Amino acid sequence: MELIFEISKKGRRGFIPPKMDVKPYKINSKFARKNAPKLPEVTEGDVVRHYTNLSRLNYAVDTGFYPLGSCTMKYNPKLNERVASFPGFSEIHPYQDQKTIQGALELMYELEEALKKITGMDAMTLQPAAGAHGEYTGIAIIRQYHRSRRDFKRDEIIVPDSAHGTNPASSAMNGFKVIEIKSDDHGMVDVNELKKVVGPHTAGMMLTNPNTLGIFEENILEIAKTVHDAGGLMYYDGANLNAIMGQVRPGDMGFDVVHLNLHKTFSTPHGMGGPGSGPVGVKEFLKDFLPVPRVVKKKDKYALDYSSKKTIGRVRSFYGNFTVLVKAYAYILTMGEEGIKRASEMAVLNANYLRVAISKLLEVPHNSICMHEFVASTTPLQDKGIKALDVVKRMLDYGIHPPTVYFPLIVHEDIMVEPTETESKDTLDRFIEIVKEIVEEAKKDPENLKTAPHTTPVRRLDDTRAARYPVLRWKSE
Repeated sequence: MELIFEISKKGRRGFIPPKMDVKPYKINSKFARKNAPKLPEVTEGDVVRHYTNLSRLNYAVDTGFYPLGSCTMKYNPKLNERVASFPGFSEIHPYQDQKTIQGALELMYELEEALKKITGMDAMTLQPAAGAHGEYTGIAIIRQYHRSRRDFKRDEIIVPDSAHGTNPASSAMNGFKVIEIKSDDHGMVDVNELKKVVGPHTAGMMLTNPNTLGIFEENILEIAKTVHDAGGLMYYDGANLNAIMGQVRPGDMGFDVVHLNLHKTFSTPHGMGGPGSGPVGVKEFLKDFLPVPRVVKKKDKYALDYSSKKTIGRVRSFYGNFTVLVKAYAYILTMGEEGIKRASEMAVLNANYLRVAISKLLEVPHNSICMHEFVASTTPLQDKGIKALDVVKRMLDYGIHPPTVYFPLIVHEDIMVEPTETESKDTLDRFIEIVKEIVEEAKKDPENLKTAPHTTPVRRLDDTRAARYPVLRWKSE
């Protein structure tokens, strides 16, 4: 597709503004550009067609199946987008007097109450702007808690080898040493290995449940007790909450701190950098360490409270990404308790339907009942020289967004599949049929996979160069 600069023709014009009928204002010459900007010369039709065609190149959950493992593509009702755009929400300013934003404060207060109920926690903050930001905030709270007790020797955070990569990063950024423990043969935390590493230096443990293999940690109560007995705290990575919401609560599993990804679990579409929201919930004994300000209710009025003396301080400008909060609140209200419970049930059902079918085509190392996602491996195709990357690149030719590959790191040549809970059986069956066709093709014509995709606007990229040396803007020669 040509760039708009490439379709530019000298002398072409679009809209011609009327002749100026006001007195011109002469600005200081130091602020004036010396040369006219090199804008493309195009007609109005050229502009409309260019951007319309450009939008068609963008793959999204609104255009096709999006089985992106570990990055939940939830049901994102358009109604919630509409609600978030209401002028009462979209046109308020964070510097307005609190008396004029009572509705917004009430929404945040009620959202916190709903999230407390869903997670089993006692207090929340909505400030963090994303999941990783929530992790950083949660671990900072754990650090502040130990310091407040003058327990400075606790400098270790335990992280399973199946953890999201942001877990060790969040720990390290807070000054902790990261202690990795291996998973057992069932893909869960090896409790015996955990008992070997916990001790007086343990500040806490970060855990995702269900984990990144899509497996629920059956020994979660023993894990929590082991860490607590050693004086550490339990941190819940809520990236996979959509598999258990309405069924079980992290607060009841023994977790002391949780973060949620509102942009994954509660309606807001995500990807490509936001906007997101990563609220953090804590048990009562950690409440005073939450960031300020906090939304409080005094009789029938709402206010922002800055009074906590133990707080870790502010972690985000103003009060977080407000429109994401609006969409999450709208999602919770419209779904209700039964709807939220039903969503997690459908996420698990869809994932297991695919797991059973895909396990007949590819290897599924941990082929037991999974939660919202599962991990397959393309090792049965390696004698043809086929890698996981080749398989998912070929999916692009079939109009499927590629699933996550090479994560978690503990499975060789892995593909992580997570179907959205609202996908129909027809869509899932079509995906199964596509995988079957690709596997058969890998055996008969492996070169066609190695050179895929063939039908996309851009063919196979050098992923490393594309990430490290992106060409982000046009430059004239």
